[in-house]
Amino acid sequence: TWLLPAHYEHNPAIVARAIAQRLTRMNMISSLGTRFKERLAFLDAKEKALARPRVTSVRQPYFCSGCPHNTSTRVPEGSRATAGIGCHFMAVWMDRNTSTFTHMGAEGAPWIGQAPFTEEKHIFANLGDGTYYHSGLMAIRAAVAAKVTMTYKILYNDAVAMTGGQPIDGTLTVPQIVAQLDAEGARKVVVVTDEPDKYDAVKGRSAMGSVAIHHRDHLDWVQRELRDTPGCTVLIYDQTCATEKRRRRKKIVDGKPGYPDPARRVVINEAVCEGCGDCSVQSSCVSVEPVETEFGRKRRINQSSCNKDFSCLKGFCPSFVTVEGGALRRPVAAAQTPAVPAAAAAGAPDADPCADELPEAVPLPIDASGNRSYGVLVTGVGGTGVITVGQLLGMAAHLEGKGVSVLDMAGLAQKGGAVFSHVQIARAPEHLFATRIATGEADLVIGCDLVVTAGNEALAKMRADVTRAVVNTDVMPTSDFLRDPDWRLPAQQLRRNILDAAGAREIDFVEANTVAEALLGDAIYTNPLLVGYAWQKGWLPLARRAIERAIELNGVQAQANRRAFDWGRRLAHDPDGVRRLVAPAQPVRVVEFRRRDGGAAAQAPANPAAIAAALDALIERREQVLVAYQDRGYADRYRRLVERVREAERERIGVDGSFGLTEAVARYAFKLMAYKDEYEVARLHADPAFQAGIASRFEGDWKLKFHLAPPLLSRVDPKTGRPRKIAFGPWMMTGFRVLARLKFLRGTAFDPFGRTEERRTERALVGGYEKLVDEIVPRLNTGNYALAVELASVPEHIRGFGPVKQRHLQDARLHQAHLLAQFRGEPATAHASIQAGAPRAA
Repeated sequence: TWLLPAHYEHNPAIVARAIAQRLTRMNMISSLGTRFKERLAFLDAKEKALARPRVTSVRQPYFCSGCPHNTSTRVPEGSRATAGIGCHFMAVWMDRNTSTFTHMGAEGAPWIGQAPFTEEKHIFANLGDGTYYHSGLMAIRAAVAAKVTMTYKILYNDAVAMTGGQPIDGTLTVPQIVAQLDAEGARKVVVVTDEPDKYDAVKGRSAMGSVAIHHRDHLDWVQRELRDTPGCTVLIYDQTCATEKRRRRKKIVDGKPGYPDPARRVVINEAVCEGCGDCSVQSSCVSVEPVETEFGRKRRINQSSCNKDFSCLKGFCPSFVTVEGGALRRPVAAAQTPAVPAAAAAGAPDADPCADELPEAVPLPIDASGNRSYGVLVTGVGGTGVITVGQLLGMAAHLEGKGVSVLDMAGLAQKGGAVFSHVQIARAPEHLFATRIATGEADLVIGCDLVVTAGNEALAKMRADVTRAVVNTDVMPTSDFLRDPDWRLPAQQLRRNILDAAGAREIDFVEANTVAEALLGDAIYTNPLLVGYAWQKGWLPLARRAIERAIELNGVQAQANRRAFDWGRRLAHDPDGVRRLVAPAQPVRVVEFRRRDGGAAAQAPANPAAIAAALDALIERREQVLVAYQDRGYADRYRRLVERVREAERERIGVDGSFGLTEAVARYAFKLMAYKDEYEVARLHADPAFQAGIASRFEGDWKLKFHLAPPLLSRVDPKTGRPRKIAFGPWMMTGFRVLARLKFLRGTAFDPFGRTEERRTERALVGGYEKLVDEIVPRLNTGNYALAVELASVPEHIRGFGPVKQRHLQDARLHQAHLLAQFRGEPATAHASIQAGAPRAA
């Protein structure tokens, strides 16, 4: 039996158990007192608590917003790829048919030995440009010499992105790689890039003259061509690292950004969006986020994290609009420091910028007295500044002359995964005994992300009635959302996990992103805002001056980060006041848990009267929309259908206040009746509310472009098999207004769009749903009630436009046929297991 495990890592708890085991054999446990036994008992209890089944979520690392690997690591259907060293390694846990990897420099080499012994004819091998420069060329040389059929994909992103964006040691350009590979005897070399035009100046020189250069939109077609080419071929995918783009854009060189920063932003008209997820399928971008609306889940672009890759525009959806020119509107509050008194403005040395608003309510910071260190665990998402928070706190402690230890747990997790910073502060360095916060030894948790904070790694550091925490509840979606458009965060369960671990002593949940965006213009300031919140609560053993000086020494947007720190203090002291500043439309919820109430109050039972009122409002709102959509008669048709179901449900099921079937029919009859044809898309784009929303978010001289694929104008791209989208300028707004007024033509003999297969199908769906309701109502009883609700809700999964909608409709019809057979009591039909609504490429 091993004294210590032979695998994984040896943390203090594992070592403590081993020591205890030896001491027990030596009969020395009893002489060490109760504290020793209590510690062992706590470790046992914590281990059992973490092993107990519970609802949780995982934040797995993923490619950054706009990362070139989002596109470059894809392979054609029927092909597979091998992984390599670099950020692109993450393709192994994505739906990319990518597996296995080697040490640096051997990428693809195993295929040399495998190829003669398999019927598989070809593979792709991913190879980073840094690895190519280091030693990867030798693997390609070996593959050429062995005459195997394979394609190396050299992912040229102009940076060693995985370890911090360092430049390659030397000079490496795409023309140099092409010339070298040509000399090595590669059978064929092609270049795929997001900017083909940049090669016009060099295309006639040396080896570049014979190389085909393609746009990234045609990557799949290019890969299919190479797959059928005998010998060792090479595809160079040229697109700059998204994180490097962001860094370079922030650096001003000769009065200009260090990298081109187009005055262009993508927005989504949520009223047009169908929530199909095709934009996520096409871009794999985590900046395409879900937004819950009255009419279901839609999509929006997170402007704070967007790196302007624009691949989301390829989504087959008319909701995409680009704002050309102008800039994001800066909130008025972003230029203000909350409650700066005259003394502070005059530069008085002891002035507190929040003094006049925070008179006597500023708690004195906790003093890390005695020989015990004070542990601060910072949790969050890689790439959002979690490590920077740890560095700021460490520098502040250093400036005060205290002992401090900072340990960052990042690695590949810096790419959107779970990141931790362990900060330990003491009176002097000799009072620090370990760099990592031990099990149950976190005095404060600054939870920049709810998912990470509720994970086992963070929960293990918490201890009931010891740990305090401030947790951001505005959650950035995990990579699960890219695979499942119906992904839901189990937020309440995650909160409960934290409360169970920390004992509900002093745990505050704050919508920090909402505050940061509303008051500072960017969610990037969320982390310093949380630091200010924790300091104002008296949970940080550091002086304000030291923290502010550390922010200044960091040198990155110091003034804005100090302002965020001050707003965090204000939020802790006066959440109602901050709520009024943020605006009633965006309420800020600060949920505080204290010992006196023992945690969250039990939810009050549902109020039948309130539920009925909410259902009436839901029906009324959709009825009004249908009047605007078509006319009064069309809305009355909807109302009659819903009321018929409500009456049947009241008679056959009884009134329990829920009316689940009525709500389902109210939602999905409306969804089918308000199908988004050309007239409706025009009406929604021309809606003054959409224009006002754009004006509220952007300032300066801007104009709109609409990215559409009109069936009468768009042609199918032979290389992608999808209709090409066309960008229409601001003049299109006039066309929208005219087209919206022609809605009376909808479905008539004079409707120029009504004869297309898609429009005929949509009209048939409305009639088919009414027939379905006609069948459900007379057979409704308590035994089949749940099945009836599920049947009525099938249209939830009919999403999208054109080929995307058609694919989802096929799945929904299969699902409905299966449910209808059950409802009728017929024998089970052959039914493929499907996940209705899952995003798929059309």
